[in-house]
Amino acid sequence: MQIVSFVNRGYAGDIVTVEVDLRRGIPGMDVVGLPDSAVKEARERVRAAVRNSGFRVPRQRILINLAPAGVKKQGAAFDLPMAAALLMVDSQVPSPGAYTILIVGELELSGRVRPVPGVLAAVHAALQSGAHICVVPRENLIEARTVAGTKAVALSHLAEMPHLFSLMQHGYQKSYISNCVESVTGANDGSAGDSPGTADRTTGQLETGLDFAELIGQEQLKRACMVAAAGRHHLLLFGPPGGGKTMAALRFPNLLPDLDRTASIAVTRIYSIGGALPAGSGLITRPPFRAPHHTASREGLIGGGGNVQPGEISYAHHGLLFLDEALEFGNRLLQSLREPIERGIVQIARSGCHYWFPAQFQLLMATNACPCGKLGQVDSLCMCSPLELHRYWKKIGAAFCDRIDMRLPVELSRSVTLSTENGLTTAQMSRKVAETIQIQQQRGSLRNGDLGPTQLWEYCRLAESGEAILNKAVQSLGLSTRAAHSVLKISRTIADLEQSPHIKSDHIMEAVQYRRYGESDYYWKAA
Repeated sequence: MQIVSFVNRGYAGDIVTVEVDLRRGIPGMDVVGLPDSAVKEARERVRAAVRNSGFRVPRQRILINLAPAGVKKQGAAFDLPMAAALLMVDSQVPSPGAYTILIVGELELSGRVRPVPGVLAAVHAALQSGAHICVVPRENLIEARTVAGTKAVALSHLAEMPHLFSLMQHGYQKSYISNCVESVTGANDGSAGDSPGTADRTTGQLETGLDFAELIGQEQLKRACMVAAAGRHHLLLFGPPGGGKTMAALRFPNLLPDLDRTASIAVTRIYSIGGALPAGSGLITRPPFRAPHHTASREGLIGGGGNVQPGEISYAHHGLLFLDEALEFGNRLLQSLREPIERGIVQIARSGCHYWFPAQFQLLMATNACPCGKLGQVDSLCMCSPLELHRYWKKIGAAFCDRIDMRLPVELSRSVTLSTENGLTTAQMSRKVAETIQIQQQRGSLRNGDLGPTQLWEYCRLAESGEAILNKAVQSLGLSTRAAHSVLKISRTIADLEQSPHIKSDHIMEAVQYRRYGESDYYWKAA
């Protein structure tokens, strides 16, 4: 039998083989294989847990090897596999035979098994490498079963290990092992016979009853949000306070459909690695919505830190990253988003190691038009000088601004009525968005905002009149090649919203209106 565990290394990770050797010498325990402090401290936790669970600590020299030796081992998830391997080598628990078993879990001194982060990533990697059974803490069982089904079993206490190994020794089927273990440990969560995916639960999402109908007199803003949601286009909203920018952004997630299974696993894996998945949670099925404060650090937004954790842009994978008061974020922080927006991943370099996390997010930004916030308000005087405005908008930078597909000035609504008659509701908008996304999926696997040059010329062909309008816009606004491509993508989304197989002239003109702000200067004056 082979006992393996797992160490997170960014989004990916390594399967770690746990080996134990008993030899003559002064009683003691050594752990080798590049362990960090938490793994080294596991020696004392394992000793106490083994003794307090009714087993004996061998009166020999114990050597525990964590292979491969060149990969740094960190965290407390190695406690349980080290104890299991020790008990098996000392014949205190039966060897189950030719099985490869993934075991992860932290031990209390009493022998109780505590939950650990990154279980979904560990189980997924172990199954791909040929593991037969995945033993996880009870609190992580639902998370593990989202990808492993009945191959995942739970332990609540180290004392339950002999029962599990005995069942495996007799060659019972995995589902029978799972049921038997849970009947003894009390870890039955009602999904013992489930296949992967049936333990799905929505978690970590923004659950609100907010409706776009509450945005009175802002039909143009609703239209822009619908276009952005349908095509996955990045969106910048700017204007005076009170115009509805933040209101629209908080309602934006309700326009998006549920994640498919592949995306759900990827998102849940990130939350699991970062320890942000609540205990007892399964797959995340709704697009995540992240709204970091403008005082966030670079590590908090991009990822990194001592143990290399995912940042907000990775937590927003397949979802939304909302930067409220966007120009209050530091210039370097905003510029660090350029590569992830372009590539869909973030790479973090450390001495001798490189880590990566997926970061395919949709960016929403909201900001005032000037530092004092009065620019654009009727009957209000903005006291900001042209130099102050220039410095304010300079934070966004031309290169970063070029990657934002849609820019919309949001004016204060002149409506004073509380009636929402004839106003678009979230239900109407989300239904239209879902139909548009379905059209894109039937045409190809990519959303319009993600189209590359090859797909762009295949799906966004223009008539002669449309080409003339686009060329005029490129020349008059000084659009870059990326900006011209953005106009084409937005035009394709607008055509899809109207279920038009061809991009028409009015589609291009609407797309140009979303793009025209910010090309010739860093700040905008009143539209």
